[in-house]
Amino acid sequence: MLKRAGIIASKDLKLSLSGGQGLVQAVLLGLLLIFLFSLSKPLGGTISPQAAGAIFWLASAFGLVLVFNDLFAIEEANGARIGILSSPVPVHAVWIGKGVAGLSLLLVSQLVFLPATAAFLGQSIHGPVWLLAVTLIGADIGLVVIGALLGALSQGQAARESLLSVIVFPLLLPVLLSGITLFGMCFSPEMIDVPGKWLGVIFAFDCLFSGAGLFLFPFVYSGEE
Repeated sequence: MLKRAGIIASKDLKLSLSGGQGLVQAVLLGLLLIFLFSLSKPLGGTISPQAAGAIFWLASAFGLVLVFNDLFAIEEANGARIGILSSPVPVHAVWIGKGVAGLSLLLVSQLVFLPATAAFLGQSIHGPVWLLAVTLIGADIGLVVIGALLGALSQGQAARESLLSVIVFPLLLPVLLSGITLFGMCFSPEMIDVPGKWLGVIFAFDCLFSGAGLFLFPFVYSGEE
């Protein structure tokens, strides 16, 4: 199953990067948000580390919606979803492959958002680099698990085209709040809280929704009610 998931992820990445729509839109929207929020800085002042973390993860969340809308729209536009469902490929391999492709594109976007946060919002990393990396990967896994599930739910349904963007943000609140708090610690010269409990929230979120995704995705992707 993992081999087939890798094939699906490779296919999605090639199609997405060749078209460039999802990734380019995500990067441009994220940079626009970071730049616009940078205009709220008082003259001669700075944005707080917590606010900078919130802006970074807000840009990431909007980028997530664009990335997964594009990943699932590719198949729906070409009628490939029916072909995949008719093939011997396990449906869970589709979910894993979509998640890996989405995670890769989201990380590429965030590699642009991080220097933009430093440049426009006047932030620098004061906390441990490992905390930044663990937070980024852990929170991104939670983001793509939800993104892959709701992306499948919204595709192919004219009445549900905006469903992903409507539902995704309330579901992501726990992981976004944890990511914002931990990034605030990384950007702040002082450790204002204990990171362990927030990392625990991210880990619990990832486990909970990974299990839910494994159970729900076959029904959602096949269009069963």
